Order: sequence, then C-alpha cells, then structure tokens
Amino acid sequence: MADTLSALRSLMASHSPPLDALVVPSEDYHQSEYVSARDKRREFVSGFTGSAGLALITKNEARLWTDGRYFLQATQQLSDQWQLMRIGEDPAVDVWMADNLPEDSAIGIDPWCVSIDTAQKWERAFVKKQQKLVQTSTNLVDEVWKSQPPQEINPVVVHPLEYAGRSVADKLKDLRKKLVQVKAHSIIISALDEVCWLYNIRGTDVAYSPVVHAFAIVTLNSAFFYVDKRKVSSEINSYLETNGIEVRDYKAVSSDVSLLASKLLKPSFEGKGTKAEIANNTGNGTIKAEESNNDLTWADPGYCCYALYSKLNPDKVLLQQSPLALAKALKNPIELEGLKNSHIRDGAAVVQYHVWLDKQMQEMYGASGFFLEEETDKKKHSKTAKLTEVTASDKLEGFRASKENFRGLSFPTISSVGPNAAIIHYSPNAETCAELDPDRIYLFDSGAQYLDGTTDITRTVHFGKPSAHEKACYTAVLKGHIALGNARFPNGTNGHALDILARVPLWKDGLDYRHGTGHGIGSYLNVHEGPHLISFRPRNVPLEDSMTVTDEPGYYEDGNFGIRLENVLIIKKADTKFNFGDKGYLQFEHITWAPYQRKLIDVSLLTPEELEWLNSYHAKCRSILDSYLDESEKAWLKKATEPISV
Repeated sequence: MADTLSALRSLMASHSPPLDALVVPSEDYHQSEYVSARDKRREFVSGFTGSAGLALITKNEARLWTDGRYFLQATQQLSDQWQLMRIGEDPAVDVWMADNLPEDSAIGIDPWCVSIDTAQKWERAFVKKQQKLVQTSTNLVDEVWKSQPPQEINPVVVHPLEYAGRSVADKLKDLRKKLVQVKAHSIIISALDEVCWLYNIRGTDVAYSPVVHAFAIVTLNSAFFYVDKRKVSSEINSYLETNGIEVRDYKAVSSDVSLLASKLLKPSFEGKGTKAEIANNTGNGTIKAEESNNDLTWADPGYCCYALYSKLNPDKVLLQQSPLALAKALKNPIELEGLKNSHIRDGAAVVQYHVWLDKQMQEMYGASGFFLEEETDKKKHSKTAKLTEVTASDKLEGFRASKENFRGLSFPTISSVGPNAAIIHYSPNAETCAELDPDRIYLFDSGAQYLDGTTDITRTVHFGKPSAHEKACYTAVLKGHIALGNARFPNGTNGHALDILARVPLWKDGLDYRHGTGHGIGSYLNVHEGPHLISFRPRNVPLEDSMTVTDEPGYYEDGNFGIRLENVLIIKKADTKFNFGDKGYLQFEHITWAPYQRKLIDVSLLTPEELEWLNSYHAKCRSILDSYLDESEKAWLKKATEPISV
C-alpha cells in the first residue's frame, strides 16, 4: 500500500500541471455501484473492499470517505496511512478539499469515472480559493497497478420477450416521445442497467449484475450501441440491427458524442437495404430530423461521466434524470409475475438452507437448534468438523443453484456471526472468516439472479439461547418491518415520508440503524435499483404502482451482534374505504417467503394486529412453498410457521 501511494504521488508531481491531490472514486465509466475487477481502483489503492467510498490522496495525506454501512469495516481494513472520513459526521469531500487544500490547488480526476453532478459540485466548492479540477488524460491508478486484471470478453445475450415483457421497439418509441416532449434530439445513456433494459440484452461483465459494459445513444431517428465488438456475435448483431440499433466500438462513444453536439451523428446502415427498412418499420418511433426543431442532448447528470459532457455545448444539454430510470422501475405484468415466481423458488432455497443449517448446528455444535431455547451442550461439539461463514454461504448458493432459471448470486452473500453481523455490509473471506457459533446471532443477507427476476432477502437466527436484550432488539426490528409493510399511503408519497415507520419501534428504546430502509430491485438486473428508495435521506421520487422496494430495518451493536430482516415488496393500488382528495391510495404486497424465528421474538411486545399479520404471513409461507420441499423440509417449515399465541 505504501508503495502504491508513493508511486501515485510521484505521478502527481510529474503531471502537467502538478497535482496537489488525486481523487480515486469507487465508480467505473458508467457510475456503477458494483464494478468489474479491473475497475476496483479505490479498493486497490486503499485496501477497503466496501462497494461505496472515495479515496483522496494529497502530497502527504490519504483519506477515505464512506457511509454508515461501512464505518466498522473501513476501520478494520484501512492501514495507519489512511484516515477514515465518516459521511454525515465529517466534512464532505468537496468541503474538506476546499477548506484544507492550498489556494490554486490542482485536483486530478479521471473524467470518465466522475459524474457531471459530482464534477460540477466540486467546481462550485473550489471557486472561493481558485482551486481547479484537472482532467487527467489517463487514469493514474491504472499506470501503477501492475497486476490490474485484464478486461474480460463476455458475450452479449438477448433477454427474451417472455421475460422482458416489452419489445425494444415499444421502449424506443416511448423514449423518443419523451425526447420530443423536452425538445431534445438525442440522449446519452450511460447506466449499464438502462442500456440493457432498453435493448433487451444481458451480459456477465460485472459480477452479480447481468450487464454489459456499453453506452447507448438514441436520437429521434437512430440508435447506437457502444460495446467491445468481440462480445457481439453475428446473431446478436442481426438482432440489434433488426431493431434499428447500430453496433459501434466502445471507444467510439467519445468521438460520436462530439458529432452529436453538432447534430452530425448518422447511422452507417441508413437506407442500406432490408435490415434498415425493417428497423424503420418496427414502430420504434423514429422521427425525421427535419420535422423537429429539437436541439438539446439529454444527459443524466448522476450517471453520464464528465468526459462525455465536456464534449458537448453546455447550453445545449438537458441535465435531468434519465427517463429510463422510472420506466425501468415500473414493472410490466410479465416482469411482476417473474419476480413473484423467482421469489417463491428463492424462498424454497432459503428454507432448505434453514433446515440444513439447523441440523448442522445441532449435530456439530450441540446447539439446541432453531426451535428449542436451551443452553448449548458443549460436550457434543465436534472437534474435527467445523462450519464457517463461507462454507455455510456456499451451501446456501448450492440450494439456489438447483432452482429453475438460476444464473448466479445478485451480490456477495453477507454471512455473518456475532460481531461480524454488526458490520452492515460484511463480506466474509475464506481465510479469515469466523466459525459459526451456536451461542451467537447469525445474520445472512443474500440474493440471486434468475432469468425471471432478481431476489434479495435477509434473515437473522440464533441456534442457542438468545438473551432478553437480543430478543427485544429483534422484536423491535420485526415491528418496524411489519409497520412499513402494512402501510397504506396516498399517491405522490415518497419513500422518505415512510422511512420513519420502520424506525419508530427502535426509537422508543433509543435505538436506530445507519442505512436506508428500502431500495428498488431489478428484473434480472441490478439488485439495487432506483430512482426511488425508502430512506432517512430525502429523495423526491414518489412511490408508484408496480414498483418494487425492499423492507429492511435493522439494529447493530459493534463488537456484539447485528439484526436485519428484509423482504421484497411490490407496490400496488389499495382498496380503501374512502379516497380523500381523489388521490388514490397505495399499499405493499410481500413477495418474499421465509419464516421469522419464533424464539427470537418477545411476543409480549407485539400488538394483536402484529401477531395476526405474522401468523397470516407464516400460513402463506407454508402454502406457497410446500410443493418445492421434500417431506422432512415440509415438516420443519410446518413447525417454524405454527400459529403463535400470546
């Protein structure tokens, strides 16, 4: 690590102009949350492996900013050469740079890895001391990263209409209507999941996310797909051309954006016979340029990189969230059906894991198990066999892999025992992970990618005798989880307004958690999907009918334990007795199926309504999952979902 910082500082000093600081963000050229191995530059320079964070290297300091999910993890992973900056508690990175770097400082960025929003925000902060943002021509981290993984060449595949639910022509037609509405002649699409959703394609360029490293540009009468052409077979090329989409080299996006700025970007196959004719007759909404006075290029400031923005005339750019973000979040009936079905199969895998783990903990560790609440029989502890966080999560992956349409995990499984469960986004390592412990809480947050849907579920269990405090905390989390899931609310309500529902039971005891309560989830796409969320952080995006969102409150005690419960919900219209203001009302529908552990619940703390909901949910778990389980698994689930009485 010391050598890396030294090498970077040497490059900073020899740069023209010399750099006083270098920013190394987590994101790739598409501002992705999860990135490929070769794009993990911030992890390489800092040693911090969390998915969110930003490194700042100055002439004599190295600082890392990250959010509350990762405070504990960063403390453990950063060497003494690094100082942790806690987002929300310490000054933001732009404020810190503006206040602490000298006047006229040059701050280096790779403009491909920084969004328009971020770059402009920093430039505003730098005005008071005449500091300047310097776009480096190469990525300095790449120059010192001798063992940087090579770029993988993974094939682009078609996502069939039977799973996508809407044709490319239909999506392009809607997009072009929106361009006309805002007087734009084109849009640059940078977010990987938006490119894949629009063109009904998928890939394996990023672990856990079935996306392709690609940009798209759509104009009123053409569409382009910028990708390493080695990933595109003749069949895929033909599929794209038939849909009026021209394949161009990934690197050509830079020069093509320059052409776009002058309205000179033209398709190569325009008027070249059959495929072009088919494309122009697919009903994909092409509009003749001469019929339009539109002169703006639409770019999403949160996802479009500063490098591409720099090639446009800023007066002719519409900086607004991509219209595809909301279009993608509003699931069509086929996607909703696929999500429900994939969550049923996934729930069966999670129950099978519960059954297996319960048996292992009893046989290997002398634990009282999932149902009984007794002290662990230490004499029965096997001295030879052992179960770790990683070997346990591998077994869970195996149960999922046996299910129809399985394509992989949707994020690295958080399999965490005791103190590790207090690390909100803990990622176990085979060499250093903990052994399972019957006397400590075990939290597992996991999910999978299926062709018909993406899943994300968290359960927290104890195989010994939980303390009264652990039960009280678990029950408070469960009460918040139930309260949010049962909410009814008028159209136009955003997630920020509902976030409090999940926290109130914890707040009553002076407890809380440092993460959002819910995020959207993709349809065989990213496990974290916007533009909406349920969080203490305001985001003015209303929740709408047919969106998905998670319900995942938690509580974490550093050095002791962590608790989180998570289901995926679908938002749908509510049939209310009244309709004040003619707004229409919405409610949630749970689509995740796995039991909550009875012995971790302090039933005396539940209201009759909460108990009724819990028993009803457990009854549904039984009936929905029954046909996916063998006889012993059915018997276990029946016991786990028996009605609870006061």
